[in-house]
Amino acid sequence: MKKKLNLALLSGLAVILLAGCATIYPVGMLYSDVAVPVTVGTGDGSYSKVGTAKTMSYFTLIATGDSSIEAAAKNGGVTRIKYVDHKVKNFLGIYGEYTTYVYGD
Repeated sequence: MKKKLNLALLSGLAVILLAGCATIYPVGMLYSDVAVPVTVGTGDGSYSKVGTAKTMSYFTLIATGDSSIEAAAKNGGVTRIKYVDHKVKNFLGIYGEYTTYVYGD
């Protein structure tokens, strides 16, 4: 019985540790607060408008919101996108914020 319990605990730990291996964002096991580029358009890097859109996650069970590039551009009144960034915050999978930033004119 003890052997089965140890195997179950070890298997559960392996699943937790390996779950984030194939993500597109750098992930901290305990806490993440990273910004990553999504795309770069043409232009000199100057912009006059910034739009944001956010998605929230709770306990890795429920996620809600729209953090699409389209939503961020619409929220900021951006009609000509110059570049896009994405910011990820996550604490133990309990709470997560995923924000898209669209820069342009």
